[in-house]
Amino acid sequence: MNRLARKPVLAAVLVAMIVSMTGCDRLKARDQLNKGVASFKAARYEEAIRHFQEAERLDPKLPTAKAFLATALSQNVVPGLKTPENMKTAHQAIDTFQEVLAADPSDINSLKGIASLYYQLTEFDKAKEWQKKVLAVDPKDPEAAYTVGVIDWTQAHENLLKVTGPGNDDGVGNVKALNKTECPKIQQENGALVEEGLKYLNMAIESRPNYDDAMQYLNLVYRRKADVDCGNAAAVKDDVDKATDWSHKAMGTRKENEAKKEKATGGGITMDSNGNMK
Repeated sequence: MNRLARKPVLAAVLVAMIVSMTGCDRLKARDQLNKGVASFKAARYEEAIRHFQEAERLDPKLPTAKAFLATALSQNVVPGLKTPENMKTAHQAIDTFQEVLAADPSDINSLKGIASLYYQLTEFDKAKEWQKKVLAVDPKDPEAAYTVGVIDWTQAHENLLKVTGPGNDDGVGNVKALNKTECPKIQQENGALVEEGLKYLNMAIESRPNYDDAMQYLNLVYRRKADVDCGNAAAVKDDVDKATDWSHKAMGTRKENEAKKEKATGGGITMDSNGNMK
């Protein structure tokens, strides 16, 4: 066979080898992915991370590897801890979720993952921003709406304690603390937070009518509204009355939910698909 005749043959052999190697890498990637899932279920997150990273290296187009990697990284983030190592892990997880979103901007799990990470880092404005992105994809997501409301209350409560001092919140308008000087400040700082909190917590209950946690936070946000209504005794009383009503609704709904759960399980202990008690 002359030199010119051999070239097409060699090229065909080379292509076949590359295809064979690619197919082999894909099988290895699937194996690494499965091992990573097993490690994740066993709460061996560092091990899971290594398997998912290897799966991604072997097959960069494997769609779930990157998402699983970001989720595993998230499990290693300690809420509220601001050490360089913890922050690095958190932002590595956020960046990986962002890569998933670059391919699929509506991936709900990645949107929720980023929102949760910012919440754990107490970067509340960013956490709200990402929960609202979740709601843009799924307007009926009760947890996303609930979390926005929780953050609004948290920020409003922090603002109040700067005025009243730590531990000094009477929950019924803080009339003594919110004098003519402090009242306008709290109205400016908390007015929009209270309005947004009420809006999103009501959205959560519209999507899940038996959402007792959301009801309890409506109770709390109405108590922040009582602060904002300082100087208007009738409005403060109305806010506190609504707060009390929501507190009672929350307790009643929680009892109903627990009764339904007990009836469904026969009052015994059940196991989920992972073998965990619930």
